[in-house]
Amino acid sequence: MSTAEGSAGSSAEHAQHLNPKVIVISVAAAVGGFLFGFDTSVINGAVDALSEEFTLGSGLTGFAVSSALLGSAVGAWFAGSLSSRYGRVKVMVIAAVLFFVSAIGSGLAIGVWDLIAWRILGGLGVGAASIIAPAYIAEVAPARYRGRLGSLQQLSIVLGIFAALLSNALLADVAGGAAATLWFGVPAWRWMFLIEAVPAVFYGVFALKLPESPRFLVATGKFDEASRVLYRFTGELDVNLKIDQIRSSLEREQRETLRDLLGDRLGLRPIVWVGILLAALQQLLGINVIFYYSTTLWQSVGFEESQAFLTSTITSVINIIATIVAILLVDRVGRRPMLLIGSAGTTISLAAMAVAFSFAEKGAGDAVSLLDPWSTVALIGANAFVVFFATTWGPIMWVMLGEMFPNRIRASALAVAGATQWIANFLVSTTFPAMSQVGLTFAYTVYTVFAAISFVFVVRLLPETKGRELEDMDDLQLGRRDERAS
Repeated sequence: MSTAEGSAGSSAEHAQHLNPKVIVISVAAAVGGFLFGFDTSVINGAVDALSEEFTLGSGLTGFAVSSALLGSAVGAWFAGSLSSRYGRVKVMVIAAVLFFVSAIGSGLAIGVWDLIAWRILGGLGVGAASIIAPAYIAEVAPARYRGRLGSLQQLSIVLGIFAALLSNALLADVAGGAAATLWFGVPAWRWMFLIEAVPAVFYGVFALKLPESPRFLVATGKFDEASRVLYRFTGELDVNLKIDQIRSSLEREQRETLRDLLGDRLGLRPIVWVGILLAALQQLLGINVIFYYSTTLWQSVGFEESQAFLTSTITSVINIIATIVAILLVDRVGRRPMLLIGSAGTTISLAAMAVAFSFAEKGAGDAVSLLDPWSTVALIGANAFVVFFATTWGPIMWVMLGEMFPNRIRASALAVAGATQWIANFLVSTTFPAMSQVGLTFAYTVYTVFAAISFVFVVRLLPETKGRELEDMDDLQLGRRDERAS
């Protein structure tokens, strides 16, 4: 890098500052992540009561729980093309409406099939929000602070999970059980769904007040409006230069489509494949097994079923604290080093759990139990896994998906990667019960293998994006750390 280039890069870096307004709009956009976490977790507290209400078998109950994930995959797939055509903000508003309608419909469902339909509708909103929030935050945030602001998405998700657990417990406690009658003669489990309408309204109101992404505005020829957003919110001092850079990165394509993702070899562009693998591996580490099926683990190490909420809440709080740590570190340490630490840490943690459960003793039915010291090893391994995941792969995947793609394909590429993430989530969540029948050692060994693969993936293929402008993502070197990013 020449001296002139270095001086220019240094000047550009110091010219950027963290405008409080960009923090506000990033937080507002990340409320979609809160609903994302809330919606995916709220059914956990209601599942037993609704199964009893609608007389469901285990298969239909499982599908009712996971049906929202299928909607999420579809919502993520179409969110990119919709946001490229209508704008990021309008898609957020649509997602808020879907959340609201799903909350009311699920709470007032008259049977399991319309409940599933409402859950899938809510899943569409979850998928759309999961794609649009990181893309929007990446496009409004200064490069120096993009990692921290992008991590707000994951922080909002884990806060949403915690809020769902807390509200479910409070409603069940007030009513005397999830199936017991609460206000206006309506059972508590229905209120668990209905209460999601409140944050959905807030999300819609916040979205309506957000400025549109400057990169979308430039793409649609609204240069004056883009200049105002860049100056007022992102802290750009030379807005004309920034707009010229954005125009240059967009000039090859007038309208973004999924065809733009195609490459000469392997069907898709290499960077798109990297995004797909990044999204899939985040789920294949098995994080949702800890959150969706934690009761089995806690009971096996000696906890009573009545303590399930307490242990789940402790895990959720650990998740929140670890995500805050990630926000503080991501723009200082960089994406690749943190992901490598996360891959190594989750590999060791999962391996410890796999070894511990190899000493499990069979109880009545499908129950298993662990004696000391293996119960302690499994407990430490599970919480260590959550810490390593929450400080690295949890938030950083969303940060990188929001920033790693070139401007002209960002929304579409993020949609494909996001849909992949939801499909992987669905596959992991639905296959774990069958894998656990073979043995928990087998299940955790599979996740350990994927964690080890993720380490190799980061070393060989993943580019470093720390400190880079979005307009410079065209020339990313896969698997190599660019000097300008250091």
